[in-house]
Amino acid sequence: MDDVSRIETVMRYHERTKHHFNRYAPGPGELDWANQPNPFRRFEGAPLVRLPLLGPDDEPKSPQYEDLYRRGVVPSMPLTVRSLSRLLQYGLGLSAWKQAGTTRWALRCNPSSGNLHPTEGYLLIGALPELSDTPGLYHYAPREHGIERRVDCSADLFTALMGEFPAQTVLLGLSSIHWREAWKYGERAFRYCQHDAGHAIGALRIAAATLGWSASLLDGLADETINDLLGLSRAEDFEGVEREHAVAVLAVWPTHVGERRQACAQRAVPRHLDSALVQDLTRAGWHGAANRLSRDEPVRWEGIEKVAAATLKPTGDAPGFETFELPGAEHNGLASEGGPQAGQIILQRRSLQACDGQTAITATSFYRILTRLMPLVELPASRRPMPWDTMAEDSNIQLGLFVHRVTGLEPGLYLLVRDPTKIGNLKRAMNPDFDWSTPPGCPAELLLRMLKAGDARRLATQLSCHQDIAGDGVFSLAMIAQYQEPLFTHGAWFYRRLLWEAGLIGQVLYLESEAAGVQATGIGCYFDDPVHRMFGIEDLAYQSLYHFTVGVAIEDLRLTTLAPYGTGADRQERGIDRP
Repeated sequence: MDDVSRIETVMRYHERTKHHFNRYAPGPGELDWANQPNPFRRFEGAPLVRLPLLGPDDEPKSPQYEDLYRRGVVPSMPLTVRSLSRLLQYGLGLSAWKQAGTTRWALRCNPSSGNLHPTEGYLLIGALPELSDTPGLYHYAPREHGIERRVDCSADLFTALMGEFPAQTVLLGLSSIHWREAWKYGERAFRYCQHDAGHAIGALRIAAATLGWSASLLDGLADETINDLLGLSRAEDFEGVEREHAVAVLAVWPTHVGERRQACAQRAVPRHLDSALVQDLTRAGWHGAANRLSRDEPVRWEGIEKVAAATLKPTGDAPGFETFELPGAEHNGLASEGGPQAGQIILQRRSLQACDGQTAITATSFYRILTRLMPLVELPASRRPMPWDTMAEDSNIQLGLFVHRVTGLEPGLYLLVRDPTKIGNLKRAMNPDFDWSTPPGCPAELLLRMLKAGDARRLATQLSCHQDIAGDGVFSLAMIAQYQEPLFTHGAWFYRRLLWEAGLIGQVLYLESEAAGVQATGIGCYFDDPVHRMFGIEDLAYQSLYHFTVGVAIEDLRLTTLAPYGTGADRQERGIDRP
């Protein structure tokens, strides 16, 4: 399939999976509860290493949430089993169990559409005391908070593979099981899997920041190389079970180590791996076979299969994504006093199910949330605020806001331009009657514009598949992406990147809402083209890729919340277990 054919496949998929007022995208019609996929993958026969369960006051302690955004304030922790445990706990671990009657289900720090969790996590790490005397690739098991050793990697191979990275660098790999989302959402599920990948990337980057660590996506990797690295290409390990699809690999390292490397003249971290060395890893000793997730065969969605094939990232570096420039050492003063800990915000994050439809937030809180969504694209990627430093490309998404209940701000339709260089194109693409005025009290660093004043509650609800949460919150939003041009500039694979960026924005919105005393949730169901027409968008230059709402949640008193991992005594006594 040539490049143009791949892009055409993506665009056909995107059009086919739009929701319309008179019909929804192709879906299952009804849910086959007996065939619901297991949200927990295990590799039977792979040795499990149980990580220590750390309480909020255990070392390494969480910094203040505010300090995550103050470069150089959070001290960089060394790589240990305990810091590794904290990274995976805050990034991909369980945050709680919910129970209604005899039914229980787990919540995780990385949110997911429908709580279905298509994303799997992997870890390539060197020898580490209390873990292993030799390097290895592991699969993360969130229910057990443990890692399953999938392959033994020789010290020589690990050194050759990781030689250009700072010492103590670990690689975090992500894959996606499309069936987990398609079981409920049908053909549109591929979009949701990519949203979830963006949420996971954001969750891991923020988890790394709680340890004072740096992170970068390895944008130069082809999906074929990721498949080999994570063992996803091993047909014998997935025989008769649901397959996983390559998503991404992040390099994560203690920042103080990177600073020492910079002092020794290393100025950049690669965004690629030697594919030949990764091939050597495929010939090492592998352990375990993947478990089956559903009782019966998954329902085939041809549209998902086609778009997954079309968006495979090809071999070779993406132009401009070859290296991550190491920022200079920064130490910006003392830690904040007061305010919530980052770990508290991460673990208390919930997807709101209903809003009270009455409570407002202040303009100060509103502007603060929006400020955290600004990537500062004028800076080099490594100098941008966390977590926008993770991705190399400039922002392609602007935010169309339905403002309902913000004290001191007139209700109506607004636009947050996250990349100031694109405001001219946006004005030309949107309704010429829009106002484009700056709201009162708006900080200078925020390019927020009022498009049209008025009560947008009913409109927001209608456009989000008639869901009340879009109109009952304090504000909701549509993530409007530059669509056609990036696909033809980078290739069909960039479709996934646009959806990842949307998920990353959503992850920041979740945590910022919690920090502001409200809650948020992603909205995957919305009427695509009616949203575009409301903004005056008449072609494929821009498309809405994800919706979100923020508000004051109504607590469901029928549900009981349980701890994610047992009791405090269990945490202190459990330690490391090698069954």
